[in-house]
Amino acid sequence: MTNLKVHGSAPLDLEGDLASLRDDCARTARHWATPAPVTVPSVSPSRIHGVRVPPASARLLDAMSDYGD
Repeated sequence: MTNLKVHGSAPLDLEGDLASLRDDCARTARHWATPAPVTVPSVSPSRIHGVRVPPASARLLDAMSDYGD
């Protein structure tokens, strides 16, 4: 079930258009904090030795037509 409780004075517009959606996003964007970017060091190719896949996962992928055929 959808929770339609509104916190704040903004009207709830369930049948709005793109402009009202953009307004809603602009109004809520200032409440969201963006995390600091995470820098991950690259891995040397000499440390890459292949991928190990559990047998159950390999059977699952083999049974999928997109991957196994």
